Amino acid sequence: MFRLKARVRAVAEDNKANRAIEKLIAKRLRIGKTTVRVISGETSRSKIIRIEGDPDDLEAGLKDIVRTG
Repeated sequence: MFRLKARVRAVAEDNKANRAIEKLIAKRLRIGKTTVRVISGETSRSKIIRIEGDPDDLEAGLKDIVRTG
């Protein structure tokens, strides 16, 4: 499990901020937007994100994000 801190400019209405977080994570991991979903914390600042894909590739990508910021 990884804990990331992210900031987006989208407003927290009509799920715009959640969709922006999903898009940001997908872009950084170089995967499709539909493979990243907020599954918990829709109205909270803390969220649980589900990312579908090969676990080894995702782990490597997340470690790279943590390293490079």
